[in-house]
Amino acid sequence: MSISPQAFVLGLSAIGAGIAMISAIGIGIGQGFAAGKAVEGVARQPEASGDILKTMLIGMAVTETTGIFAFIVAIVLLFANPFINML
Repeated sequence: MSISPQAFVLGLSAIGAGIAMISAIGIGIGQGFAAGKAVEGVARQPEASGDILKTMLIGMAVTETTGIFAFIVAIVLLFANPFINML
């Protein structure tokens, strides 16, 4: 049984897309940790809740960009595969 080069590249691209999306696990853990620490900070100093919220939202936005980049890589690998043209 022989696998065509195109099928091989598409299969490995699908595996690569799945690996790229594993980063979502780390992002979810990191954002949950940040939100929990922000709640702890507000519980300790309610008067600083505005500053804590701003800092947390900026940190979560920066963290979320990693997930967006991973999603873009996965979409490119699945639908606009640049490696197929190299065969």
